[in-house]
Parts: sequence; C-alpha cells; structure tokens
Amino acid sequence: MQLIVATRNAHKTREIQRILGPAFTVSDLSAHPKIPDIRETGKSFEENAILKAVGVSIHLPGLIVADDSGLEVDVLGGAPGIFSARYAGKDATDKQNIDKLLGELAQIGASGANRSARFRCVIALARQGKLFGTFNRIVEGTIIEHARGSGGFGYDPIFVPRGFEETFAELPADVKNTISHRAKAVRALAVKLAAFKPMG
Repeated sequence: MQLIVATRNAHKTREIQRILGPAFTVSDLSAHPKIPDIRETGKSFEENAILKAVGVSIHLPGLIVADDSGLEVDVLGGAPGIFSARYAGKDATDKQNIDKLLGELAQIGASGANRSARFRCVIALARQGKLFGTFNRIVEGTIIEHARGSGGFGYDPIFVPRGFEETFAELPADVKNTISHRAKAVRALAVKLAAFKPMG
C-alpha cells in the first residue's frame, strides 16, 4: 500500500516508514515541489493535521497522511504545543528551540516532577478532499536539564519517556519506534488502513 505523507521533513517520513514496515511504501512532498505549503492555522494538533491531509489530498491522488505533533510541558501551560517546530522563531533550528525551552524552565526554577511533559501526535488520513479519520496518541515523560544523545530530531535530546532513563535521542530507533507518540498513532492508522478498500 502506498501512502504520501504531507510533509517535507525527511526525518518524519523515514520514521513513519520504519514503523509501518515493508508492507507500505511511504513517500512525501519532496517529490512534489509544486504542491503549496498548507498554512497551519488550526488551534490544535488535530486541526492542523486535518488541514494538511485534506489540503494535500485535493492536489494529489491516493491516500494522504498528515502528522502534526509536538511537545507539551505542564509547567509552561502546555507550551510549546502546536508551536513546537517554531518555538524560537519561524526558521528556528532544533537547538534554538531546545535552548529557549530549557531557558524558560531554568528561569522559573522548574525541577524534578515540575518538568513533566508529553509528546503528542495526531495523524489525519484523507483522500480526494475527504477525511477518513484522525489518530491522537501521547507518550508521557520528563524534560531533563541538558541535551543528551545524537539520534532522533526536534526535542528528542531533552525528553526522557516514562519508565526509561535514556532520552529519545539516546534510545535505539527500534525502541523509540515502539514506544513513541508517533509510533502509537501510526499503529492506530495501520489498523484503519488494514480495513481500507482500495479505489476500484
């Protein structure tokens, strides 16, 4: 089964391909430069995922999957939330976003249990402008004080999932891709796809 992910983020595409396995062929918008970027004007991960999936499905045939995900830190009122990728500015690097978040936590003296957080992922599935479902999953954890590890992307180097001592950036990819928010959402998507009827 072929899926197109409504993203130009190669990290995200590879991660989804690894989670789904060889029964699926996963590509993304890097092969479709003429597809316009969908503005993420939603007020939640779910709204943004739907905007991207439905928006791209109008331009391309087949099944379109869109993922909107990010980090929610409790003591910051759920920030950075839907602004996770651009927390330190529109074209911020992962390091700039991490530095801003760690600086804010240090400024308010957050420590221990006050650094609880979760990654949230919402995946939307669409075809020809029609939404077929959304899949919302989380993984709980803690934000550490200094980045550790070279794997993963985004906030992975400062997030330790509950029940582990390593950050997402330190865990082997096969472990992360079993327990992560995206892994859980993609597995829920796969159940939906197994019952999906191809267009005749």
